[in-house]
Amino acid sequence: MIAITFALPAESSGLVTLLQEKKRSDAKKITSIHGKIDNRSVAIFHTGVGAKACASKIDNFLRAARPKILISSGFAGAVRDDWNVGDLLLSENFSDRHLLLRAERALSNQHPWVGRLFTSTSIVDSIAERDEIARDNGADAVDMETELIAQACAMHGVPLLSLRVISDTTGQPLPAPPKILFDIEKQRTNAAKFVVYFLTRPGRAGRLIAFSRRVSRARRNLTNAISLLVRELEPND
Repeated sequence: MIAITFALPAESSGLVTLLQEKKRSDAKKITSIHGKIDNRSVAIFHTGVGAKACASKIDNFLRAARPKILISSGFAGAVRDDWNVGDLLLSENFSDRHLLLRAERALSNQHPWVGRLFTSTSIVDSIAERDEIARDNGADAVDMETELIAQACAMHGVPLLSLRVISDTTGQPLPAPPKILFDIEKQRTNAAKFVVYFLTRPGRAGRLIAFSRRVSRARRNLTNAISLLVRELEPND
């Protein structure tokens, strides 16, 4: 069985739709979604956003699920100027080398980047922050969970493949400040603040709509890539 982690259901929704024989599991107080893609068994697990949420969940999930392989997936922000929303990143600094080579072959028609992913402790928004991460860490993109997932996989002896899709870039940034889009401490968007922000800034509505459309395309790219990887990495049951 292949386990696939995402921070939030907004990232995994396309893949969940593809699952056959879908069922929800609450084993040992760990909630996950199990099913099959082309008769290959998969489990989808949501870690939450950020190190605190992820660290409290991923170890328990690995103990309960015991996957043969784990794909750490979801959205990431580009810190390079030449990347676009929808681009795929295979992270060479977190992925098992053998799985990375197999993934490159499986996704050759989708032309994924192979580069370095940096795990941040906060949502990165400004160009200055992105430039600093790229300069200080040699990174190509930034997320908030993969380093914690990699540490847990190493402890449990589970081979890891890191695959992310770019959801925002220096040229196509987030449509609002991070604190408006998502409250990391509460692990949800504050609907009242969200609505007030955009109602009082009607000029931003167009940015939000454009961002939503870009993210939808990015999610489709990611869903297609993971489907291909599942077929490549997991034999038929």
